[in-house]
Amino acid sequence: SEIEEIFSTDLVPGDVMVIPLNGTIMPCDAVLINGTCIVNESMLTGESVPVTKTNLPNPSVDVKGIGDELYNPETHKRHTLFCGTTVIQTRFYTGELVKAIVVRTGFSTSKGQLVRSILYPKPTDFKLYRDAYLFLLCLVAVAGIGFIYTIINSILNEVQVGVIIIESLDIITITVPPALPAAMTAGIVYAQRRLKKIGIFCISPQRINICGQLNLVCFDKTGTLTEDGLDLWGIQRVENARFLSPEENVCNEMLVKSQFVACLATCHSLTKIEGVLSGDPLDLKMFEAIGWILEEATEEETALHNRIMPTVVRPPKQLLPESTPAGNQEMELFELPVSEECLLIGIVRQFPFSSALQRMSVVARVLGDKKMDAYMKGAPEVIASLCKPETVPVDFQNVLEDFTKQGFRVIALAHRKLESKLTWHKVQNISRDAIENNMDFMGLIIMQNKLKQETPAVLEDLHKANIRTVMVTGDNMLTAVSVARDCGMILPQDKVIIAEALPPKDGKVAKINWHYADSLTQCSHPSAIASEAIPVKLVHDSLEDLQMTRYHFAMNGKSFSVILEHFQDLVPKLMLHGTVFARMAPDQKTQLIEALQNVDYFVGMCGDGANDCGALKRAHGGISLSELEASVASPFTSKTPSISCVPNLIREGRAALITSFCVCELALFSIVTYSLDHFIISILISNMLVLFFSDFHNCAFYSLV
Repeated sequence: SEIEEIFSTDLVPGDVMVIPLNGTIMPCDAVLINGTCIVNESMLTGESVPVTKTNLPNPSVDVKGIGDELYNPETHKRHTLFCGTTVIQTRFYTGELVKAIVVRTGFSTSKGQLVRSILYPKPTDFKLYRDAYLFLLCLVAVAGIGFIYTIINSILNEVQVGVIIIESLDIITITVPPALPAAMTAGIVYAQRRLKKIGIFCISPQRINICGQLNLVCFDKTGTLTEDGLDLWGIQRVENARFLSPEENVCNEMLVKSQFVACLATCHSLTKIEGVLSGDPLDLKMFEAIGWILEEATEEETALHNRIMPTVVRPPKQLLPESTPAGNQEMELFELPVSEECLLIGIVRQFPFSSALQRMSVVARVLGDKKMDAYMKGAPEVIASLCKPETVPVDFQNVLEDFTKQGFRVIALAHRKLESKLTWHKVQNISRDAIENNMDFMGLIIMQNKLKQETPAVLEDLHKANIRTVMVTGDNMLTAVSVARDCGMILPQDKVIIAEALPPKDGKVAKINWHYADSLTQCSHPSAIASEAIPVKLVHDSLEDLQMTRYHFAMNGKSFSVILEHFQDLVPKLMLHGTVFARMAPDQKTQLIEALQNVDYFVGMCGDGANDCGALKRAHGGISLSELEASVASPFTSKTPSISCVPNLIREGRAALITSFCVCELALFSIVTYSLDHFIISILISNMLVLFFSDFHNCAFYSLV
């Protein structure tokens, strides 16, 4: 087949395109059918972490029944190159090009939908603007009455035509000030300038006024309330189904040949780009902790062989003092000379991390071993469920909850030897379900995520201003509750009630179990609370009542979805007291913002722009702490990655809002001037305006009093 060069505007779904070896910016959404690509997807996700894309598996050789599955860009996103993302590197088979089939173009692509939502955002429905238009209409109506009255009165008094025209038009310009809209905008313009000086940039100036009314702010956790990076606190290995004592140092000669370290060395999505190790920051921290070396085949080495050479990892020489050279690096992994002292592991197949599955796994082979190994890491609950029950320690749940309650992020590791019948070629076509089962539980990695220095002080300022704070995170429930307590979002004496909603199953209706968060660490079966016994005042007449609340609800994303679907009557009550929302998917964050708005909150959202784009757009005032491309979706972007920008934004919003209101009040001078000439109707108009402004004042400023 011939290769033809065409303009990207001429691409249509079904075209087969060749991905250049030196990379490119994708002009459309395409599914990879040959080779492997390393892609930067920061345009869509906000995370500038290289992602490995693999070719779409062949359904004919896959598991029975999977062959009928239709391609879906969301389900198969690990095989999809999205429009606007940058292909950094490609890896290929000998004599074959890296090819992809065009599936979507233009506004149908993921980038197109993002751009469309930015170009045509949902209109901001703000009572101030509605009342301002109503106020202008009232002024026009009053001016019309005066205009007609002046003309009739002048004709009856036989005034000259020229004088009648001047006087009647003068009445309109006196009553409806032409400069009123410009004066109302002045407050917003000056507020925007002051925001720019303190490093907050705004792409939707009308939102500044709305920010003056915010009475609830949602915060993402990682990178927003806490530091972006994670530090390795230690490891806790398992031997004979029992936890050993926690260990701080992973990089030592005693552990170098252990399966635990081999899992850390191979189970990741790291790659070398121009000689520098790149990838997920979490994977990077783990790999740096063991001190191993990663080597990838060069373009020339790949061209010498019939298949892609596997990525190779090996320990440094100082950990293997008697090690011998690994031989000629241009030789295939499985052709290298075998030596007992040499420890070289090749990553044969990678099953990338999936947020839906909450795990990733790899198939690797140690030099000289006849059988391959499968390594897996991910959320501890998920990993434990895929391991042999006899390999999981009895006190697993207690140990896990003890760490998560202290605010640590915990990741579990597992391993198993694969059957000798699984050859290199068979492994390339096997499904991940066949690999990720019957594993041996190996232990836990404990990562520490520290609070940002400014976080507690900012949250305290917001609480003093009667502004409620809520945490929305994708992290573990108990870790989120622990961080909420540490930063002052939940006071030490306050109780946390976890709502665990279960969907309908096996003919049983959906139900909610209530239990205290503190009781989770005391026993494996937390004590349940009867719903009628929950001592919470569920309806508030004022914000002062909310400050006295001593109970907070917490729930995960699955429970939140079940409650939205099956317990609609409970949603408003839970929204009034819900403080921690853990394991939330991006679309669930957006649904939470909408649910809070439905109970008449003016909601602010502060996130790092990664998984928070939908929520940032939907909130009354969304502020992104990331300057990456995804932050374009947010009305406000802070140059300093700290939540200290939130009080500054609310202050400027209130200043702009009160300026707009005062400008409207100044229009009363026009009414006074008008009334001097029309005393008969002045009393009626004054009463109307007093009633109007009292309602206007209440609607616009109850949060500022």
